[in-house]
Amino acid sequence: MVVTSTQISSRSACEREFSRPQKIAAAIQCGPFLVDASQRVRGLNDSQRARRTFAATATHDRALLGVCPEVSLADLATILATTRIAGDSRIERAMNLDGGSSSAFWFARENGSAFSIPAQKPVRDFVAVAPK
Repeated sequence: MVVTSTQISSRSACEREFSRPQKIAAAIQCGPFLVDASQRVRGLNDSQRARRTFAATATHDRALLGVCPEVSLADLATILATTRIAGDSRIERAMNLDGGSSSAFWFARENGSAFSIPAQKPVRDFVAVAPK
């Protein structure tokens, strides 16, 4: 996942689409890709089930972070590639952030209350998104 001053994108820094002139503010290593060009990535593990967190970009300039309980990478790819979000938006690209007992998820609702899915073991690193 690459963050610039104007956008969040889920792409590999090794791919040819990476542009050095962009002013990158932050990047994290994660993977594998789950969805590319709105199609599920083939060849993903379909036997190891775990809680998974993911980052995705979607049509209509949307970006999202999410969590899904007890799925394989292949299952999550299928879910993300076939499920519409926010009306007619579709996920264009998604990648796995983490899986297993360290996966946690927290966000603040519009009313300020917290929604939380705690990790089953301590989490050292996290991804945070905050308004400027």
